[in-house]
Amino acid sequence: MTTSRRKFISSASAIVAGASLSSALPNPLSAFPKLFSPADKIRVAGIGINGMGWADLNAVLKNPGVECVALCDADKNVLDKRAAELAAKGTKVKTYGDYRKLLEDKDIDAVVIGSPDHWHCLMMVEACQAGKDVYVEKPIGNSIAECRAMVAAQEKYNRVVQVGQWQRSQKHFRDAVEFVHSGKLGKIGMVKVWGYFNYGTPLTNLPDTAAPAGVDYGMWLGPAPKRPFNANRFHGKFRWYWDYAGGIMTDWGVHLLDYALLGMKAGAPKSVMATGTQAFNFGVDAPDTMTTVFDFGNYNIQWEHVIGYGAGVYGREHGIAFLGENGTLLLDRKSWEVVPQGKKMEAVAVQNASDNGLDLHAKNFIEVIRSRKLEDLNAPIQAGATVAILSQMGNIAYRTGKKINWNPEKGKFDDAGANKLIEKEYHNGYKMPT
Repeated sequence: MTTSRRKFISSASAIVAGASLSSALPNPLSAFPKLFSPADKIRVAGIGINGMGWADLNAVLKNPGVECVALCDADKNVLDKRAAELAAKGTKVKTYGDYRKLLEDKDIDAVVIGSPDHWHCLMMVEACQAGKDVYVEKPIGNSIAECRAMVAAQEKYNRVVQVGQWQRSQKHFRDAVEFVHSGKLGKIGMVKVWGYFNYGTPLTNLPDTAAPAGVDYGMWLGPAPKRPFNANRFHGKFRWYWDYAGGIMTDWGVHLLDYALLGMKAGAPKSVMATGTQAFNFGVDAPDTMTTVFDFGNYNIQWEHVIGYGAGVYGREHGIAFLGENGTLLLDRKSWEVVPQGKKMEAVAVQNASDNGLDLHAKNFIEVIRSRKLEDLNAPIQAGATVAILSQMGNIAYRTGKKINWNPEKGKFDDAGANKLIEKEYHNGYKMPT
């Protein structure tokens, strides 16, 4: 990690009350990692297994010497369904409705966390405290303060923590960044990052109802504000509300902006401004149409997203474009290529993806659990924090409606309203880890 990125993470944490977990949290014997021999089974559990958490868990289970021993979900319908799917393959697991009970299980070595975003911080920190290694979905936290707490917990307890930014394990993404670093594009003045997604039918207003049978709605809410159940705030759709997530900005944004940061070896932006609207969804918090500009001094990273479209920019639904004086490198999940500026450089033909990023990411996680070489992780918690913080900055600029400047020494913005959004209030008896 570059000095500027490390400074970005540490300065951002300075504004959290009692931010140094290294002195505030107990240091149990579990802080001394278990060493696995090649013959040892790694016993894993899944927490939050409806969507991506289930895909992550199955990718982990493809690795030799790994077995699933437990599942947890606040929706018993999902929990029973997933347990039955494993049973059909000959794997019988324990099931839990409360992740804290699962973390007490000494038979579990590692957990895969695929819960809604507002749960990531508490679950990851407490899993590290319990001596578990962790694969946590992105974005790692639902606020800048949560991201900092998660980094501090990993560093205190010395656990293996892989963030689900699986593009970091794909060869064509790495090859593209290597080309950017070669300098052949010349001076890069702008990196354009976009997602034009056809997310299907926009949300319509739905009435509040009782939670479906089998759903422990109180557990699902956790530290989020207590509200009546509404299907628009539940499975998958929770992403549009600040209580639980950060919209497309922190969903796809952390994947794509991550590679913009990697390509530019970037740390913290000097300033951020954003504008957006609800063009298709109504009654939600996060904009479905948004443009954000991150100013890094001698170049900009620009993000934009809109739902309801599929054509995108440069004929790509989503992607990253490094605009250099000699040419432009275009990158997405399918391929990368270089389009020259006149005759200033040679074109690079389309280089297609040739591997499965999620499977490789899960393999990397398991390999590091065995080796304990944390430096070999493709997406360590520090990397997840850097881009999640950047994405949160974009949302904060949108919510304040201002151009906000970041002070790296103080770990604050120059705007009181923006600083109030650095940390989220916890509810229902839950406490922010400090």
